[in-house]
Amino acid sequence: MDMTEPDFWNDNERAQTKLKFQKALKNKVEGYEALMHQAVDIEELIEMALADEDDSFELEVEASYEKLKAAYDSALLETLLKGEFDANSAILSIHAGSGGTDAQDWAAMLLRMYKRWGERRGYNVKTLDLQDDTEAGIKSVSLLFEGLNAYGFLKSEKGVHRIVRISPFDSSGKRHTSFSSVDVMPELDDSVVIDINPADLKLDTYRASGAGGQHINTTDSAVRITHIPTGVVVQCQNERSQTANRATAMKMLMGKLVELKEREHKDKIEDLAGDYSQITWGSQIRSYVFHPYNMVKDHRTNEEVGNIQAVMDGEIDGFIDAYLRGASTHGNESN
Repeated sequence: MDMTEPDFWNDNERAQTKLKFQKALKNKVEGYEALMHQAVDIEELIEMALADEDDSFELEVEASYEKLKAAYDSALLETLLKGEFDANSAILSIHAGSGGTDAQDWAAMLLRMYKRWGERRGYNVKTLDLQDDTEAGIKSVSLLFEGLNAYGFLKSEKGVHRIVRISPFDSSGKRHTSFSSVDVMPELDDSVVIDINPADLKLDTYRASGAGGQHINTTDSAVRITHIPTGVVVQCQNERSQTANRATAMKMLMGKLVELKEREHKDKIEDLAGDYSQITWGSQIRSYVFHPYNMVKDHRTNEEVGNIQAVMDGEIDGFIDAYLRGASTHGNESN
């Protein structure tokens, strides 16, 4: 099978993507103008209160200021996204690690968390591949977050995520620790050219299943591509045909290879390949503790949140913010 198709995007996809980013840029300009108007309104309100010596404006000024500050902080965060592919859409993958059924359930919880975050941010979230389990949870999933700066924000989530809780699958009520890994890569358009040797690719097909594949599960339409030199594996079963799944998988592979190239200064090949085969103790970037207390802590930035339910409902911007600010301060931000 020919693996050297030079173009994976049709004209309609290009046009839709162009319109999407034009709209996003327009929203950024309008957001800036709105910030300026809010600042002017607050200034006029303060001047009016001072002129009239009227303290009744105080609460209104404080509320308006807090609203302006939150909007300003959000806009300021976007200025930290300076990587070459930070403005791109993102492909996020979750893999259950050590912990058996608990780890698979934990992977499903992370899937829900990231979907909620994407919806809150206004991204179009699409499932590319889902490997669920007959007993509980998922083994792996790949999601596409379509929209401006998705990769710039989500790259902070790359790593191992650890949960500590009373296992719902343990009748003795014991506390369990489980792990799942998250990998993130930019989605690339056809303006990025990558020379891939067809001899370096291993193509496997299998029967699609579950959501996105149920209408075509009588044929081997799902596709798995292995890039032999790096060991990178990508797969897709969401599209209606093997050809479409192959094209999407190739986009995923190109995104991963570009990310690896950006990281090639790293010392360990495990870092380059994004290999989380040891998804276990000592490798986590963030811990989610449900018992004996409630706390989510990022071990890279020491950012902590006590409201764990809010985090699981997708409120992870605080962790993303802390990561990006830390990376910018120390000059070690990577794409």
